[in-house]
Amino acid sequence: MRCVIARFPFELTKGGVLESMKGVKPEPVTGDSVIVGRRRYPAKQVGQLVTHQDRRDFSNGEVLRAMTRLGFTCRTVPKAAVAKIVDPLQRASAAQGAPCLRRRTAPGDPPAAP
Repeated sequence: MRCVIARFPFELTKGGVLESMKGVKPEPVTGDSVIVGRRRYPAKQVGQLVTHQDRRDFSNGEVLRAMTRLGFTCRTVPKAAVAKIVDPLQRASAAQGAPCLRRRTAPGDPPAAP
């Protein structure tokens, strides 16, 4: 199947990818990955071995798209949910990298809710 990775066309087959990955030890997966056989490989490692190009020349998305079209199972890293900061004290604590434990009250302020 013709796949374009890093602006270069490649004729890839599932068997060819399996052959390229045979005997290759998977690197630790920290991001997007491709399952080849029973092993889980980082997308960049698969792309480098299949295309013989430097990892900086292509994106994870290009590799995942090509491997999905060939029938491999691909996993992406879920995006982290961003907590909405409403309180000015929480915003200041987050900017300094410290957790906001409790809001201090001044004399005469109503008691803080638990």
